[in-house]
Amino acid sequence: MASPPTDPRSRFKALLRKVGSGEHTSRGLSRAEAAEALELMLTGGASDTQIGAFLIAHRIRRPEPQELAGMVDVYRDRGPSLRSGAGQRRPLCVGMPYDGRTRTAPLYPLTALVLLAAGQPVLLQGGARMPVKYGVTAVELFGSLGLALEGLDLSTLESGFQTHGLALIHQPDHFPLADNLIRHRDDLGKRPPVASAELLWTAHRGDHLLVSGFVHPPTESRAWETLRLLQEKDVITVKGLEGSTDLPIGRACITARMANGMSAERLILHPRDHGCFGPDPEWQTLDIWTLQAREALQGQGPLAASLRWNAGTYLWLAGISASLEAGLEQATACLQNGEADAKLQELIAWRAAV
Repeated sequence: MASPPTDPRSRFKALLRKVGSGEHTSRGLSRAEAAEALELMLTGGASDTQIGAFLIAHRIRRPEPQELAGMVDVYRDRGPSLRSGAGQRRPLCVGMPYDGRTRTAPLYPLTALVLLAAGQPVLLQGGARMPVKYGVTAVELFGSLGLALEGLDLSTLESGFQTHGLALIHQPDHFPLADNLIRHRDDLGKRPPVASAELLWTAHRGDHLLVSGFVHPPTESRAWETLRLLQEKDVITVKGLEGSTDLPIGRACITARMANGMSAERLILHPRDHGCFGPDPEWQTLDIWTLQAREALQGQGPLAASLRWNAGTYLWLAGISASLEAGLEQATACLQNGEADAKLQELIAWRAAV
């Protein structure tokens, strides 16, 4: 038998043949092979032609759970890591599409502020505007409220997280290797499989609650199996707005929880039953969102009902509130008392001092 190739491009070619050889002969990679493929793509071991061919072939065939797990293994190994402080409550780690939002107004920055005011740490992740949607990003949204979250080194970010409870893993700052794949995503014009892995990865090390957004049911079932392989202990999947973790108020909220490797348990939440039903607010411009966000932090304006629903639900899911009803009441009080806005001002002051 011939020895397996050892030079990087020949090795990658062998992996590419497995996923791109056609409908009847292509097959999934093992977890280790998928990890090797992504490692070669990130570190220059594969040519641009090979990377493009692999990403589009893999998208057409659809990644399997063990392949996604292998990709997340590389993110865990090569990417940034962040730890909680001694005695700090376990964080809520959020996975949503890195290419942002273009149709619905984001709620997650405001939801995070309510959770932080209640003592619940939050870890977000994302990047600059990127394909395929080039939607508005977390950095832009927080920045419009006066909180600059880009340009922080990882040590400063971790210190701020341990003190104030919020961190944003910003890919250009903290994971430039992964950012090198952006140009290929732009050329392809489609989300590659690594975009699915991003929803399932968190930089946090230690105990946490991972919340991952999805759009289509097959994506959710693959996520469950992948997260079991990754030995994530506590996971919530959410059919959120545009694949995010923002809960809609215009329809029932389809969620599920998977804990300790057990089968996921479906949880359907109905905003109509809790006085939060209405049209999901549309995205217009960053300036309009900023004005609406500031109103919502006072419990007013067109984002108020969505924020109350999201913040109250996540207070309950995170274990801060004993029930969904109690969570909604706590969220309402937090907004009316100005606690979420006070947390924003605390974070702005911290950022100005570092």
